[in-house]
Amino acid sequence: MRTLRTYRREWLLKDVVAGIVLSTLLVPQGMAYAELAGLPAITGLYTSVLCLLAYAVFGPSRILVLGPDSSLGPMIAATVLPLLAAGGDPSRAVALASALALMVGAITLLAGVARLGFIADLISKPTMIGYMNGLALTILVGQSPKLFGFSTDADGLVEEVDAFVRGVAGGETVPAALGVGAACIVLVLLLQRLLPKVPAVLVMVVLAVGASVVLDLEEHGVKTVGRLPEGLPPFTLPDIGLDDLGPLCAGALGIALVSLADTISNASAFAARTGQEVRGNDEMVAIGTANLAAGLFQGFPVSTSGSRTAVAERAGARTQLTGVVGAALIVVMLVLLPGLLKDLPQPALAAVVITASLSLADAAGTRRLWRQRKAEFSLCVAALLGVALLGVLPGIAVAVGLSILNVFRRAWWPYSAVLGRVPGLAGFHDSRSYPDAQFLPGLVVLRFDAPLFFANAKSFRDEVLRCARADPPPRRVVIAAEPVTDVDTTAADVLEELDAALQDRGIVLAFAELKDPVRRKIERYGLTRTFAPERFHPTLEAAVAAFRDESGAEWV
Repeated sequence: MRTLRTYRREWLLKDVVAGIVLSTLLVPQGMAYAELAGLPAITGLYTSVLCLLAYAVFGPSRILVLGPDSSLGPMIAATVLPLLAAGGDPSRAVALASALALMVGAITLLAGVARLGFIADLISKPTMIGYMNGLALTILVGQSPKLFGFSTDADGLVEEVDAFVRGVAGGETVPAALGVGAACIVLVLLLQRLLPKVPAVLVMVVLAVGASVVLDLEEHGVKTVGRLPEGLPPFTLPDIGLDDLGPLCAGALGIALVSLADTISNASAFAARTGQEVRGNDEMVAIGTANLAAGLFQGFPVSTSGSRTAVAERAGARTQLTGVVGAALIVVMLVLLPGLLKDLPQPALAAVVITASLSLADAAGTRRLWRQRKAEFSLCVAALLGVALLGVLPGIAVAVGLSILNVFRRAWWPYSAVLGRVPGLAGFHDSRSYPDAQFLPGLVVLRFDAPLFFANAKSFRDEVLRCARADPPPRRVVIAAEPVTDVDTTAADVLEELDAALQDRGIVLAFAELKDPVRRKIERYGLTRTFAPERFHPTLEAAVAAFRDESGAEWV
């Protein structure tokens, strides 16, 4: 209703044209990503229609495009395929994937209502780069047999590589299939690089269908998509067993996390271009609703797509009417032209997925991490290995775990520095950065760059005691406490014990620039019984001046 009230007449033609252009990308990608997820190609079209319509109603972004996604395909397959019996009943696979979509929708919808948008920040950029690199490698290896015209039953990256090599060595390659697939990949990559405004996937699909008909590729062993079922999917509640709920729920949590991180990232990027404000919690509600809609009509989990959104933007999209037009055209094809793509070669769909997987990999970002910060590069590699060696779903757990451990590591062993005066520079500075800094005999000014809590309280104590063991020992240790944003009860107990130990040595522990909320906590913990008010100074300059007044010390 908000969009309709503010809609401008001059936007209509642009939205319709952008919707037509978008639909030419949605159809082949929807079918390809459905097969990537281990599902019938038709489910990709059902999913595209329902999620586009749902997001048009609930989505806060004007042009963000939802749909089947290459990053979610392997996760869906990793969740659904182990629950299928040998041979795999397609209808059961669809039911499981639909139930998965409903679970993902419920999780993201509840998270949006509860305003838990920060959950998307649980994966840091380095671990997300590593995860996506691992996902791209997994997709590339998994689609290679289809590109070569045969199939394997292997599970896991190492097993899939082994099975692929054995298949090629055993002469299972279909030359015509490999020729078509390789040509499609080269064509898409060249068009994307040389003519970015040309819909590369559409051109490739048209030429592949034409080549299939003219050269009769099926007679040369190349499998094709075949005629799609006619009509629209019925409203369906997935029929699954109680034993399926546990594995599906675990998969849904991982998919929801990746989907939310991807959505917030894409929404932020495109909002910055259009001057919109990102409403993270509203995005979560919209993504949840789109997944619920897809799950009720034989669909599977969806996310936003940066590439499809960029296509819509370049085509002139102004509002979500673009998505509605795209959905309507898919419906027209399903109802009136279900055999339109029956001659599309399967290797062409593999080419769509492989070229999409290449866009998931971030080689430039990985190189930047190597140059700029080796520790974060190590996290990136660990996340990649987690996906490659443990699998897609355990890989997301590894990525989240590494991100949280990295935060914990920084708080556990924060940077600390002894500060001194540098002639010609205002304030007090790190003596490591300024070896010629001046000090007052008997005074140590120590900065500890973290909140004080149970994990780093003893590290803080040890750092202060190290300063106290100097020769000659100081008479006072002043904590430059501006970075100390919190003190928990464990740290308060350590502070009390530390103060007693220092007093036994004749050393006074004082604080400068301690924030008022933190000082109130210290008062609530009862530490002011031993810490007199004169030991708290508003600034470092005041703390240093007080010591000089008492001691008469001069800078050396």
